[in-house]
Amino acid sequence: MTAFITRRILQTLAVIAVLSYVCFYLMSLMPGDPVDMMVASNPRITTEDVARLKSLYGLDQPVYKRYGAWMSSLLTGDLGYSRTYRVPVQELMGPRLFNTFLLSALALTFSLMLAIPLGVISALKPGSKTDYFMNMFSFAGISIPSFWLAIVLIIIFAVKFPIFPAGGTQSIGADGDGFWADFLDRSKYLVLPVLSLSIQQIGRFARFTRSAMLEAMRNDFIRTARAKGLPRSRVIWQHGFRNALIPLITILALSFSGLFSGAILTETVFAYQGVGKLVYDSIIGNDYNVAMISFVISVSMVLLMNLLADILYGFADPRISYR
Repeated sequence: MTAFITRRILQTLAVIAVLSYVCFYLMSLMPGDPVDMMVASNPRITTEDVARLKSLYGLDQPVYKRYGAWMSSLLTGDLGYSRTYRVPVQELMGPRLFNTFLLSALALTFSLMLAIPLGVISALKPGSKTDYFMNMFSFAGISIPSFWLAIVLIIIFAVKFPIFPAGGTQSIGADGDGFWADFLDRSKYLVLPVLSLSIQQIGRFARFTRSAMLEAMRNDFIRTARAKGLPRSRVIWQHGFRNALIPLITILALSFSGLFSGAILTETVFAYQGVGKLVYDSIIGNDYNVAMISFVISVSMVLLMNLLADILYGFADPRISYR
C-alpha cells in the first residue's frame, strides 16, 4: 500500500507539472497581455515605458523562462499578485475557496441524500411505474442546461415570488452581526444555487446508483444470501449496495474534486463570489496568476480524489490488491 501511494503521488506531481506548463503556454497565446491592456487604457504611455513594464513583469522572456520563474515563486509560497484586483492571490483565493467549498459541499450532500435512495428503489423495482418516473426525473435533471435552470429558479423564487435573493453571497454589512445572523444571511443566498446544482447531480447519481445496484443484485451471492434467510434490508444494503460502491466511489471522487474548482455557469448567473466566477473573470482579464493558481488547485484536486478513490476500492472490495 505504501509503495502504491508513493508511486501515485510522484505520478500526480509529474502530471501537475506538465499540465500547469501546458496551461501556462496556452495562457501566453491569448491576445493581449497586462501591459497591452495598460497601453490601451493610457494613450500617453511611451514605447520606453512599454519596454520597461514588459521587462519588469518578465513578459519579454520566453515562455519556459516565465514558467520557471512562476513555478519557483509558487514553490516558495508566493502565489503572485492579482493585476485585476490589486491584491495578493492568497488573499483573494481564500474567501473564494471557502464560498465554493460551502456551495459545492451542500449541493453534493443534498444530491447524495436523495439520489442514492432513489437509485436503490428504482433498481429494486425495474420496469415499474416508480422506475419509469425515476428515469424520467434523472434524464430531465441531466439534460437541463445549468444556466437555464438557474434563470428559471431566479424568475420563480426571486421575481414572481420574492422568497430568496436573486444573486450574491451575503448581504452588505451582515458579516458583523454575529455568527448566527451571518449563518442565516448566507443560507438564504445559498438556497437557489444549491438547488440548481443539486437537480443535475441527483439525476446523474441516481442513474449510476440504479445501474450499479441492478448489476449487483443479479449476482449469485445475492441469491445465496436470500436462501440463507437473511433480512431483506441486510441483503440490499450489506450485500448488494456494498458491491455497488465501486462505480459510485469513482463518480463520487470525480464530483468531490469539483468542490474546489467551482461551477462557473451557476456562480456567474447567481453572481456568487466563488472560484468558478473568479476563474472566468481572470481569464477574461488576462490575470495570469489567479487563473494559474485556480487551475493548479482544480487539477490537484482531481488527481488527489482519483488517488483517494483507488484507496477506497480496497475497503469496498477486499479482493482488490495493491501489490
